[in-house]
Amino acid sequence: MKLPVNEVYISVDIEADGPIPGENDYSMVSIGACVVDDPEKAFYEELRPISPQWKPEALAVSGFTREQTLGFAHPHPAMQRFADWLDQLYGQCTILYGGKWVIFPRLVMVGFNAAFDWMFVNWYFHHFVGRNPLGISALDIKALYMGAAKCNWGETSMALLPDALKPATGLTHNALDDARDQASIFQRVRELG
Repeated sequence: MKLPVNEVYISVDIEADGPIPGENDYSMVSIGACVVDDPEKAFYEELRPISPQWKPEALAVSGFTREQTLGFAHPHPAMQRFADWLDQLYGQCTILYGGKWVIFPRLVMVGFNAAFDWMFVNWYFHHFVGRNPLGISALDIKALYMGAAKCNWGETSMALLPDALKPATGLTHNALDDARDQASIFQRVRELG
């Protein structure tokens, strides 16, 4: 018995003030997400730092100042709101199908350089919510493009993508704008295969 398609792709982008998450390391300062097939279904939150550590050059990418981030939402309620948004998207439920318990629909995180974003999202979800509704993995758009285009990893940077794949606006480093742009890139890359 073949399992029916039950995946919903969620494009996620984060901005951070350093290279790794943690109370003694660095903080996620914003998170944006949208449903790939319906980018108007979206979530955005700005988060207060959890650590005194920060790298000015990393934070500068987001366009935020340290002073601005100190006024952002506390991560616990912000991550709970994100978990609630994900849980309510499509009325996730577990059903018995062909003798196996299956979650419908399965939410699949996608991102451009997903390893970086997933690392922060996973840590924040487990630390502040106790679970990650997006699961233990993420689909990387760069890796998907590498396979579809049969190119080398070094050719997967945003600057080297063919113009037909790039978003019209270019990445703004606003987490929601970039999540929506990544959703568009993901759809276009899937059409290459």
